[in-house]
Amino acid sequence: MSPLQLIIGNKAYSSWSLRPWLLMRHADIDFTEVRLPLHTKSWNETIGKYSPTGKVPVLVDGSVTVWESLAICEYLADKFPDRGLWPAASETRAIARAISAEMHSGFAGLRTEMPMNMRRRIPGKIRASVVTDEIGRVVSIWNDVRSRFGDGGPYLFGDFSIADAMYAPIVSRFATYAVELDGEAAQYAETILKLPALHAWYAEAQLETEVITGYEL
Repeated sequence: MSPLQLIIGNKAYSSWSLRPWLLMRHADIDFTEVRLPLHTKSWNETIGKYSPTGKVPVLVDGSVTVWESLAICEYLADKFPDRGLWPAASETRAIARAISAEMHSGFAGLRTEMPMNMRRRIPGKIRASVVTDEIGRVVSIWNDVRSRFGDGGPYLFGDFSIADAMYAPIVSRFATYAVELDGEAAQYAETILKLPALHAWYAEAQLETEVITGYEL
């Protein structure tokens, strides 16, 4: 059995769980998945065993427990330096970290008004002004880093990196709510949606039976 355990929530809804899961699957890092359905009796009885914050995701590596998506990704980058989870050049890596941290700490309006739901398509449902501004910021980030650093491949910094894993749930939200994209942003979103690892997550989300009304706009 792999020494790595990744504790996640519902695949239909848990955007934070998707980030390290996608990174590990795409980078071919072996791990055991523990899915705890959110807001259920089993969740309440079990989450404290794994998470000091009562939240997911959590990575368990033997005696080491790492919570928070970006911290998990950083830990994996250190543990598996051969997988190239950050860009190699220090200045490029700094930008990748900056946009990942911005994703981690920002976009509150987008998260609230456009919850991730892998089982739904709700075209044009949410268009509050704060969301429009935040969508514009995401698109600006994608266009900027693709134009500056994307010559080596189809991802934000050419090769797939932690930054792509951090923005993958936003790509899924844009698909759910049919956000219109063009140019580099549209091509980038299409690239992420074609990832085999993301296809696997989508397929497994369809098999879940739990429904959380707050995500069902």
